[in-house]
Amino acid sequence: MKKLILFISCFTILHLANAQRAVIDKVVAMVGGEIILLSEIEEQYSLMKAKNPTIQAGERCAIMEQLMAAKLLVNQARLDSIEVTDAEIEEQLDARINRILSYMNDDREQFRDYYGQTVPQVREQFRGDLVDQLLSERMRSSVLASVKVTPAEVKDFFRKIPKDSLPFFGSEVEVGEIIYHPPVNEEEQQKAILKLENIREQISTGISTFEEMAQKFSDDGSARIGGDLGWAKRGKFVPEFEAAAYNLEVGEISPVVHSEFGFHIIQLIERRGNSIHVRHILVRPEITDEDLTKAKEHLEEVRTLILSDSITFSRAVKRYSNEDEQSYSNDGRMMNPVTGNTFFEVADLDPDIYFTIDTMNVGDISTPFTFSSPGGETYYRIVQLQSRTAPHRANLQEDYHKIQEATIQSKQSEFLSNWIEEKLATTYIHIDKQMGYCPNIVKWKADSMKP
Repeated sequence: MKKLILFISCFTILHLANAQRAVIDKVVAMVGGEIILLSEIEEQYSLMKAKNPTIQAGERCAIMEQLMAAKLLVNQARLDSIEVTDAEIEEQLDARINRILSYMNDDREQFRDYYGQTVPQVREQFRGDLVDQLLSERMRSSVLASVKVTPAEVKDFFRKIPKDSLPFFGSEVEVGEIIYHPPVNEEEQQKAILKLENIREQISTGISTFEEMAQKFSDDGSARIGGDLGWAKRGKFVPEFEAAAYNLEVGEISPVVHSEFGFHIIQLIERRGNSIHVRHILVRPEITDEDLTKAKEHLEEVRTLILSDSITFSRAVKRYSNEDEQSYSNDGRMMNPVTGNTFFEVADLDPDIYFTIDTMNVGDISTPFTFSSPGGETYYRIVQLQSRTAPHRANLQEDYHKIQEATIQSKQSEFLSNWIEEKLATTYIHIDKQMGYCPNIVKWKADSMKP
């Protein structure tokens, strides 16, 4: 539930708008042909206040300036004929709506209760804001495309940081992994297939309904709502599932389909053009203790090959690790999802990895250990500690990539600020006197119109 609240809070502005705009809407600024409403400021302020009750009323001034900068980018994007295609908008709207519905287990009544509107209505509410967001992002990327930094600029940026202001970095590590999915033995696979064939027979002969059997037997989160997966376009499902689903007639139930998640039967509920509405029943074959033992022994053999220099770690990744893992295409190196690079502060590692590498030396390879996949399956992995830094003050030798990123951000910020100053001279700006108390709006020529 916490995850649902955190995610949906990103969209709470729209929910607040329904209650506020009818009462307090007023144009407080115009930037070219783009307007800013008082309610937009109040909505964002309310959202920030809900997250941090200690923020002050003056934060509205910062919100105002951020909105004006965004509107200036949107206005210039329109002048420069920067386009956002209908296909892009539809794709992102689909992604947003589907993400919200997934957190609600595709419960559209819960969606309506929260937003006070149907899914199509909320979708249209999102559309205008999404177009502006994409135009703003595209214009900003265009403005900053030429901003690069040289090694000399990175060094100069670092030298200008007072020594007593240099950040202190904790220990960081790089970790390689080889992941092995224990294969299910043939006997357990046949059990799953027979179970689904029996379920399919009971549905086809009218002994039970698809929804009832899904609720009773499916090993998927959609079981609670009868296996209903909602509407989807091509590309949402894994290939084997999608191929079977799109070949069905309305009401038809597929034969047993095998995918990476297990075995399914699928029923097509509706079809609209390239979109389908399906439900399914998933049965995951049981991984036996014997299967797990064989998987562990397999990775122990791989570890021995690496330690005896019969094969490099990188080569072992390509030969033995699972191809669907992100690390597979990165020579086994794990990617930090927060920073986008391969360095992890030890406190940010998963506990099982943290405790595994805690006593390892650089270059060491762990013995095999289990972990749970996002779907709840048990996998095995071995990890290699590839680098480790000691806690230290920032320096160019160990932290060049971080300092380079900070240099780029600083240069981009200055470049964008100068670009805004230039555009202010040729863009129509009007700011209502109500916002005249904001000192940071001076450069935008508050209480005046121009040109």
